[in-house]
Amino acid sequence: MLIAGLTFAVLAAMVHVYIFALESLSWTSPRTRAVFGTTAQEAEITKTLAFNQGFYNLFLAIVTVVGIAAFSLDHDTVGLALIFAGVGSMLAAALVLVSSSPDKARAAAFQGAFPAVAVALLALSL
Repeated sequence: MLIAGLTFAVLAAMVHVYIFALESLSWTSPRTRAVFGTTAQEAEITKTLAFNQGFYNLFLAIVTVVGIAAFSLDHDTVGLALIFAGVGSMLAAALVLVSSSPDKARAAAFQGAFPAVAVALLALSL
C-alpha cells in the first residue's frame, strides 16, 4: 500500500504541475480558456490571479515531491509529513472548490482524486 500511496502522490504532483502550466503559463490561450470555460476578456482580467494560483499549485507539487525524495532517503517522518502536507492541501483545495462551486465538480474531481487516494493509501500503510 505504501508504494501505491507514493505513486498516487507522484500522480497528484504531476496534475498540479499541469495546472500550474495552464494557470501561470498559458492562461489566456484559447485551449486553456476552453479548459476553464472563460472568455478572452475574462482571462485577461483574471490573468494576475491565475498566475498566482498556478504557483500555489506548483508549490504544493514541490512539497509533495520533496517529501517523496526525503522518504526515499530514509527520512520517513519528515518525508511523510511533507507528503501529507502537499496532498492533503491538494485534497482540501478540491473540497473547497466543489463546496463553493458545485458546477465545478468535474474540475474538483480531477484535482482531488489522486490526492484523496494517496492520503487514504498512505494513512492505511502507517
